[in-house]
Amino acid sequence: MRITRLLSSLALIVTTSLSLAQPATAKRPITFEDMMQMKRLGETAVSPDGQWLAYSVTTVDLDQNTKRAELWLQKISGGEPQKIAVAQPGDSGPQFSADGHSVLFLSGRENGQQIWIADFDPATGSTRNAKKLTTIATEADNARWSPDGKFIVFTSGVYPDCPAITATDAASGNKCNADRDKAAAESKVKAQVFTHLLYRHWNHYTGDKRSHLFQASVADGVVRDLTPNDPHDVPPFSLGGDGGFAIAPDSKELAFTENLDPEPAISTNADIFTLDLTNSAAKPVKVSTAAGGDLNPAYSPDGKYLAWRSQARAGYEADKFRLFVYDRTAKTIKNLLPKFDNWVDEFAWAPNAQTILFTSGIQGEAPIFSVSVDATGQSQWTTIGEPSGEFSGIKFVGDGLHVIATRMRVDEPSEVVRILPSPAIIEGRNAKGEFGPVSFAVEVSPITNLNDALLAQLDLPKMESFWFTSKDGVKVQGFLIPPPGFDPAKRYPVKFLIHGGPQGAWGDSWSYRWNAELFAANGYVVVMINPRGSTGYGQAFVDGVNGDWGGKPYRDLMTGLDYAEQHYAFIDKTRECALGASYGGYMANWVLGHTDRFKCIVSHDGMFDAESAFGTTEEDWFNTWEFKGAPWDYYGKPDSENPFRKWSPSLSAKNFKTPTLVVHGQLDYRLDVSEGLQLFDTLQLLNVPSKMLYFPDEGHWVLKPQNSRLWYKTVNDWVDQWTAVK
Repeated sequence: MRITRLLSSLALIVTTSLSLAQPATAKRPITFEDMMQMKRLGETAVSPDGQWLAYSVTTVDLDQNTKRAELWLQKISGGEPQKIAVAQPGDSGPQFSADGHSVLFLSGRENGQQIWIADFDPATGSTRNAKKLTTIATEADNARWSPDGKFIVFTSGVYPDCPAITATDAASGNKCNADRDKAAAESKVKAQVFTHLLYRHWNHYTGDKRSHLFQASVADGVVRDLTPNDPHDVPPFSLGGDGGFAIAPDSKELAFTENLDPEPAISTNADIFTLDLTNSAAKPVKVSTAAGGDLNPAYSPDGKYLAWRSQARAGYEADKFRLFVYDRTAKTIKNLLPKFDNWVDEFAWAPNAQTILFTSGIQGEAPIFSVSVDATGQSQWTTIGEPSGEFSGIKFVGDGLHVIATRMRVDEPSEVVRILPSPAIIEGRNAKGEFGPVSFAVEVSPITNLNDALLAQLDLPKMESFWFTSKDGVKVQGFLIPPPGFDPAKRYPVKFLIHGGPQGAWGDSWSYRWNAELFAANGYVVVMINPRGSTGYGQAFVDGVNGDWGGKPYRDLMTGLDYAEQHYAFIDKTRECALGASYGGYMANWVLGHTDRFKCIVSHDGMFDAESAFGTTEEDWFNTWEFKGAPWDYYGKPDSENPFRKWSPSLSAKNFKTPTLVVHGQLDYRLDVSEGLQLFDTLQLLNVPSKMLYFPDEGHWVLKPQNSRLWYKTVNDWVDQWTAVK
C-alpha cells in the first residue's frame, strides 16, 4: 500500500495568515484539461562526453483516451530539443553506448517490443541506420548496455519449463514460448489453476511466466538466458521499474536481485547475487546478508565496490533503506550511513569512485546528499544545496564535477536540471575540509522546459509548511495550499487530504493522480498532514503506525487539522471534507466511524474490513507485518487484543453518518474491490448519503485519461455538494 513518493526538507513555519496573501495577477486557476496537456518527462540518459541528454516525453490525447511517448535529444549546454530521428512514437529506454557512437532503444514496431540500435553522431546529435537487434519471441525490456559495448543485458518473461534459450540453441526455447503464448490466446477456456500464492499482483494475474535476465550480443544479436529455467522472477517485480541489475565496469560480471524464499507472498527478502559472465556454466553467488530486502545493485566506476540499498528487518517493506557497500576483493560489507535516520531512495556513483550522491525524503522535500566512501565507518553525508522540490534520476556529467537530475515541485511537473556543486562537495567534504551534514548553496539551472508556456498562464499558489505538537508530544509537520486569487479576509472550505502507504508522505511534489493544486483550484484550502507512519522524519516515526493504524496516526491527523483551524483564520471549519486513497482510504473509513466533524468523505481503494482484506490481498507480508500476525493468531482473544478487529473500520459502522463517496477499481489486487463494495453496501443499508464510483478497468490507481477526468469530476462534485454555503 505504500504508493506515494518520498518528499521533504527545510519548510518554513507559518504562524499567520498574512504570509499566504497572493498578489493580484492575470493568471487563471488550473483545470483538469490543463493538467492533461502537460508533457510528462520520462526516462533520461546522458552521452559519455556529457554533451547530450536523451529523454522520453509522454503526451496525453484526452479525446482519444491515449498516452504517447516520444524520444528527444537536447544539448546539455543549451539549445532546442530535437526528436530522435530513427525513433517512432511509443519507443522508450534510450541509452548511449560507452563510446558515444551508438544509441539503443526499445521499439514495438516489428513483432513485439525488441531492442534496436542506431548510429549516433556526437557532433550533431543525428541518428541513422536503426536496426533491430533482438527477435526473442517473448519480447525485450529493461535493456542496459555493457561498459565494453559488446553486449546488452535485458529482461524477458518466459515459461521456466520451456527449453532455455541459449547461444547455441535459441530456436527450441523461442518456439516453446511462442507456442504456449499462442495456445493460451486461442483457447476458449480462460480458467487458471493456482498452486502457489502471489498468483496475482497489483493489477494482473502473474500466470506461468517468470522474468529472466538475458544477454544479447551486439555483433550478431545472439541471445542467451542468464538465469535458465529459474522458477523465480529475476529480478522481482518493482514499482520503480529500474531493472534490478548492474554490469561490472570490466563487463565480466553481472549483479542482480532475486528473492529465493519459497513463498514470495510473505517475503520481502530479495538478495543481491553476482554472476560470472565469462563462464557460461557459472552459477549465481549470493553476496548480500541482510534479512530484509537488498535492492538496486550498482558497481563503482573502478570496479572495486558493489553498492546497494538494504533493509534489516524481514517482512517489512517500509524498513529503513540503508546504503551498503561491498568490497569485491575483501568480500566485506559496510553500512555507509550508520547514523543517517532516513531512507536512501536512490543513489549514483561519482566517476572518481570515492563519492556517492543519493536522494532522501526529509520533511517535505527530497534533496540530494553526498557521502564519501571512506574507511572510518562514520556518517559523512553532506547536503547538496537547499533547493526545494523532489529530486531523482541523478547522473554525473562529463568531468563529474556537475550532475543532472529530475526535479519536480508541488506547482511544477518534472523537468531536467543541471546542478553545479563545488569540487569539495563531490569529494564528500564541506567547506572546512570536514565531513558532516552541512548544506551548501549550489547553482541549479533548468535544461528542459517542457511546460513553461502553459505554467506561465496558471495561478498555482505556493505551499506553506507548519509544525504542531501531537497528543504525545511528538512534533508533526503539515502543509497548506490556499486557493488561487486568495483573499485572507474571506473564509474558505477545506479539502483535507490523507496520504497512502501508510509509509508515504505529502510534500513539495507534483502528482497527476492527487494533484493538490487542482484540488485547490475551485476555491478550496488544501490541508495535508504527515502523521505517524510518514517517511522523512526518522525510522521511529515511520514505525509509529505499525500495529496502531487507527491510533497515533488518527490523533496526529485530527490534531493537525485542529492546529490549522486555530492558526489560519480564513479556514471555514464548518465546511471540511476528508479525502484519502489506499491507507488514506482506510483512514477515511476510520474517520467515518470516529468523528462527525467533516461534511463529507471520499474513500478511494480503502480497507474496510481488516480480516477480509487479509484474505484477498496478494502481498501477504504487508498485513502480516502491520497487524502483527494473521487473523487466526488472535482467535479467541477479545477485540481489544486483536488488531484485525481493533483497527477495522467495519466494526464502527453503527457510527457512520457522514456522506461518503466510495471509489474502487476491479483490478485492484492490493485492496480488493470487495472492500469498497462492503463499505458501500453498509452505507446504503444504514441510509447514509453515499455514492460509489466503480472502475472495471482500473487497478490501485486510475490511469486512463478519460477515467481520470471522470474521477476528478465525481470527487470534486461530491465535495462541492456537501460543502456549499447553505
